Order: sequence, then structure tokens, then C-alpha cells
Amino acid sequence: MTFSSTIARALALLLLLSAPLAAQENLRIIYLGMAGDPYYEPQPGYTGLSLRDRHRPLEGVRLGLRDTRIMGRALGLSFELEEVMTEPAGLAGSFDAIKSSGPLAILLDLPPELMVEVAQLSGPNALLLNIRDASDRWRGEDCAPNLLHTMPSEAMLSDALAQYLRALNWRDVLLLRGSSDADAERTKAVRRSAAKFGLRIVDERMFELTNDPRRRDHNNIALLTGGARYDVVWLVDDVGDFGRFVPYATQAPRPVVGSEGLVAHAWHWTFERYGAPQLNQRFDRLAGRQMSSADWAGWAAVKALAEASIQAGSAEPARIREALVSPELSVDLYKGVRGNFRSWSGQLRQPIVLATSDAVLAVAPITGFEHQTETLDTLGQDGMTSDCRR
Repeated sequence: MTFSSTIARALALLLLLSAPLAAQENLRIIYLGMAGDPYYEPQPGYTGLSLRDRHRPLEGVRLGLRDTRIMGRALGLSFELEEVMTEPAGLAGSFDAIKSSGPLAILLDLPPELMVEVAQLSGPNALLLNIRDASDRWRGEDCAPNLLHTMPSEAMLSDALAQYLRALNWRDVLLLRGSSDADAERTKAVRRSAAKFGLRIVDERMFELTNDPRRRDHNNIALLTGGARYDVVWLVDDVGDFGRFVPYATQAPRPVVGSEGLVAHAWHWTFERYGAPQLNQRFDRLAGRQMSSADWAGWAAVKALAEASIQAGSAEPARIREALVSPELSVDLYKGVRGNFRSWSGQLRQPIVLATSDAVLAVAPITGFEHQTETLDTLGQDGMTSDCRR
């Protein structure tokens, strides 16, 4: 964002705040989720331990609404949230009712099969914000003109880790992965990031949960990590069945990144810079738990809509939507830089946090990695490499 555009935005906000209060305009935001979504059910491993429990990002959305109250009153705007839980079989009816009610935006917290259906049902006038799914397909071949994303993509997350490894000169990577569909997709992102930043995957090995003694080299960590020379183990384990056993158990004493050890996140509850502690504390008071990446994505979606309303200087949904996708949009993400949406894929530009279980070690883009137009576009596919044709 240029200095002149920053000044222009500040002047516009000053004029709006100094103007007489207008009659309150209500702007409705819809949260659309799936009733009984198995994604939010406990995720027990093979021994019954629940390792990757997830929470709906509703508290993040609600915090975003709270954070807009003062500004909204000054501008004569009121952002209201309606929570809609749909059954898969009733999605078409639910979505038709949502569209007919004329909301400003619809926040999508849906599994992939329902995302596909919503994209087909939405039409050109429905504004959709994906606050959950990191899959690269939605920023590539399955992108849509009216679909934006506040959750970072798998490519952005893996690029952040790859930058960090390259900066430390840890170039030789042993890739360990699980067998789920999510693991397969994330592995593709890791391969692309390794090639992009000059890392070498010396071997790729799959873990299998089995009691078959003939397959012990696929579930014994020492055997699985032996017979190769590498600087780091990159782990892909969406469910968490085996990844927690990898650190400190590799045959060679090497660091672990990916699903365990050093992990790439949209947000982390231990972030201590750029106002992040205040955001984390506000969330903890509201939800009684730590803020997750999904919570942050929900908060950021509301934050972006509020910033767009300032830039538009209007409560007219069409003008707010136009401002939302403008290159002049500037959203304070509490991550050190202001963000906006990529024109080619609808992805929110943002730094990526690299953290252990209880400490943030780095924020990507890592210093030294440059882009011809925008440093944040070193993370994920840029306009020249994206498969998205919006």
C-alpha cells in the first residue's frame, strides 16, 4: 500500500467519523456451517486418544463483530451475524433462502463437497468468504469470481516452511507422510514448495498403522528414518496418528517440521508482536480458550468487511464488495503488515506464523525472499503461476 493511499484512507475515515451520525444501517453477515459436521467431532486415533479436536470459528467471527462496534456506530453501520446450520440434503433450500435475504457476505465453514455445491448455487451477486478450507483447489482450478479466502492455502503454509529451511541452509529433506487424502494433497504442496525454494527431497516415505511384522519398516520411526542423509524431517500427518512420535525418535538427530515440531499457521496463541497479545486476550475472554488459525480466519473476514465499508464510505453492499476486492484495501491483520485480496485467486495476502507448540520462532516471508511486485506473494501461487481464471 502506497503512502498516498494510506493518507487518502486516513482522510476518508476522518471525514466519516466527523460527519453527523446517519440512521443506523444493518449489514447482515451469514455464517454457513453444516449441522453435525464430522470435521468438528472428536478425532480419536487408533488407541482412542483424541488428538486433533477442532472448534467452529464462530467465536472468531463474533469477536470480529465486537471489534467493529465503535467504528460501526460512528459510521451509522451495524454488522449483524446470522448463524445458519444446514443439512447436506437441504443445502440448496438453505442457500436459496440466504440469497433471497440479501446478506452482505456469506462466511463458509463447509466440507469440500458442500463448497462445490455452494459455488454452483451462488450466482454472480453472492459474496462468499472461505474461512476454513486451505485446499489449493479453491485458489486454482476450482476458484470462483465471488469466492474469497481468509484462511491461507496449503501452498502458502508449505512455502513459509520452505523459506525458513532454505534460510537456515537445511536443504536436504526426508519427507514422511500419512496415507489419508488430506496427507496426499498436503504432500503435493510440500513437493512444489521444495522445488520452488531449492530444497531437495532425498526420499519420500509413507507411514502405515499395522501390526504386520513384515511391514514394521513402515511404522517403526527409527527404521522409517534410516538409510538416508538429510538435514530435516518434513512430516505430513493430518490426523496425528503417527507424527507425535517422530520428534526425538528419528535415527539421525534431526529437527522435525510440518505437522509436528515447527508448524506453519495462520495464527498462534503465543504470538507476542504487532498487537497480537491484545487480540489473543480479547479472544480468550470471549471464548475461554486459545485462538486458533480458524478463529483468526473468521475474525479476519469480518475485519476485512469492516475495512471495506470504511473505504467505500457507504452502506451499499455493491460498493462495499467493490472496495473489498480493490488493491487499495488495507486490513490490519495484527501480523506486522496490512493485507488485501489477490485479484487472481481471491486469497487474502498475509504473513504466515511459524511456531512450536508454545512459541513463535519466525514470521514468513523470511527476510531475503523477494518478489517483483509484492513480497507477500512469495507465499503461495502468484498471478503468473496460478491456475485460477476468475
